Amino acid sequence: MSRDFMPPGSVRSAAEVNEQIRALWLRAAGTLSAQERAEYELLVVEWAEAIRGAVIEAA
Repeated sequence: MSRDFMPPGSVRSAAEVNEQIRALWLRAAGTLSAQERAEYELLVVEWAEAIRGAVIEAA
């Protein structure tokens, strides 16, 4: 897993997480290994939580 990975419950903006997702895809050259796929899935969940948090804050 990436050394930049933060454990669940960490607070990062959707933009920060999105940047890490983009970096993962660039490093993987478009094909994710099983380990990278697991990291990607965790990042997508974290990104969705950050989006939800931003929407709630805006409301």
